[in-house]
Amino acid sequence: MPLKSSARPMPLQLIKTACSNCNLHELCLPLGLTHTEMQRLDDLVAARRRVKRGEHLYRAGQAFDTIYAIRSGFFKTDVLMEDGRDQVTGFQMTGELLGLDGISTESHTCNALALEDSEVCVIPFSHLESLSREIPNLQKHFHKVMSREIVRDHGVMLLLGTMRAEERLAAFLLNLSQRFTARGFSHAEFYLRMTREEIGSYLGLKFETVSRAFSRFQDEGLVAVQQKHIRILNIPGLKKVMHHQS
Repeated sequence: MPLKSSARPMPLQLIKTACSNCNLHELCLPLGLTHTEMQRLDDLVAARRRVKRGEHLYRAGQAFDTIYAIRSGFFKTDVLMEDGRDQVTGFQMTGELLGLDGISTESHTCNALALEDSEVCVIPFSHLESLSREIPNLQKHFHKVMSREIVRDHGVMLLLGTMRAEERLAAFLLNLSQRFTARGFSHAEFYLRMTREEIGSYLGLKFETVSRAFSRFQDEGLVAVQQKHIRILNIPGLKKVMHHQS
């Protein structure tokens, strides 16, 4: 029987709620804002935009003026290499922000593509900057978000520089598990929106290497795999693999 995914898109009726009533506000917005501040934050969202699977939210080179908060769905970011290959730079899910890559140069440095039908909140960056100066908690939270992105980039560099194939895949699955857990979904069972090729591109591995690593994890009883459905059976075992422990 197919494994059931615990990471399902949110119902469309939830998408129409304001920030103050959104069930994701603890993920993408700071706690501790007053009622008045939350109302002002509601006004910050200029619109909500639906992005179909396979459509771009923005492309590299496009002028930057907007931050996007993912209300539902899943995205990947990638860049076009000189040899024509797409290099995946990240995967973003419900409750996370997109568009931060454009802040420094005022133009986007990567493409953002929806891996499933998605919905985002459109937040003009100039408005966010202005409101952040008036609400210290909002500014502090935004700095935390940017810091988290820097730390994540450093983590990917560590993956590519020091870890073997199995260690990279174990770290990737454990990271997804933590992120799904933060959103109230199962930590052990989820659906991969990305392909094996996209995972390989992100981790610096060939498609065949990713497939062999999944097969090895399954043979050793660490995970159960059925196409894109993943069930983690042994989290401590995956952590041992990640830390190169026999």
